[in-house]
Amino acid sequence: MYTQSFSVADAPGQKPAAPTLSTENPEEMARFDARIDADGRIEPQDWMPEAYRKTLVRQISQHAHSEIVGMLPEGNWISRAPSLKRKAILIAKVQDEGGHGLYLYSAAETLGTSRDQLLEGLHSGRAKYSSIFNYPTLTWADVGVIGWLVDGAAIMNQIPLCRCSYGPYARAMVRVCKEESFHQRQGYEALLVMMTGTEAQKAMVQDAVNRWWWKCLAMFGPPDADSPNSAQGMRWGIKRISNDDLRQKFVDATVPQAKVLGITLPDPDLKWNEARQHYDYGQIDWAEFWNTVEGNGPCNKERLSTRVKAHTDGQWVRDAALAYTRKQQERAMKEAA
Repeated sequence: MYTQSFSVADAPGQKPAAPTLSTENPEEMARFDARIDADGRIEPQDWMPEAYRKTLVRQISQHAHSEIVGMLPEGNWISRAPSLKRKAILIAKVQDEGGHGLYLYSAAETLGTSRDQLLEGLHSGRAKYSSIFNYPTLTWADVGVIGWLVDGAAIMNQIPLCRCSYGPYARAMVRVCKEESFHQRQGYEALLVMMTGTEAQKAMVQDAVNRWWWKCLAMFGPPDADSPNSAQGMRWGIKRISNDDLRQKFVDATVPQAKVLGITLPDPDLKWNEARQHYDYGQIDWAEFWNTVEGNGPCNKERLSTRVKAHTDGQWVRDAALAYTRKQQERAMKEAA
């Protein structure tokens, strides 16, 4: 769902390594550059620079990790949804996120990294996922706000990825974006319903917006000047729009929606700038962002331990599936003989 970590070094705060002379085959590199310059697609069987491959593995795997960890804050509310309708919608949404993780892990595997390797990176804490999922969902309104703001920010990030230069990633994102669009709409609709309710419900929505707004702005990653990987990603056609431009697009799209809802966005500096034809907004707390990325957010340890436990508890399912596959293969071999 979320690609913020593309702009985050594996070790938070780490400066990018100094450039080194390329050891790649110059003829292959020239053909690769020509295809990128022509806005072409790179497929798994095509030659690609090792740095391009590594960048894709990191971005796609961290995107996949964000999808499956992102199931946890909302899954927490399935048993407490206020109606059967809301429960069914939430179950479907959480199931969608699991499917998104599957598409993305499969895309990463086409680059030569196994799913076991990808998950080991997540479970050991070496791989990153979006910092937005390291915060608690305190009320039912949080579920609606995640749909409206978090998934809305994700869509801003992800629509450009449908034009990513790496074919399997771009094709996976087409379906992901369609489903995320539905998630954003259902979240907004849930908030609209609450805002026609009691004063307590309206206050609940406002409180949730106050807690999530700044975290959603940080989802787009650090400012362009502090984003070590963005320039190269844009050169390769992996990333299409800069962090700051995406953040601005999100703010400009969200302010009118907030007015329709009847809520106030928690930023006293938020105002329309006629000269820029964009909304100005206040300063993001990047210290909190980096602290969460480094593993010190309110729910970092809880999210990771829950994910590891689910993986461990599900080992019997994977073992049974492998045993069944072996049995089917042995049967087929006997029949063929």
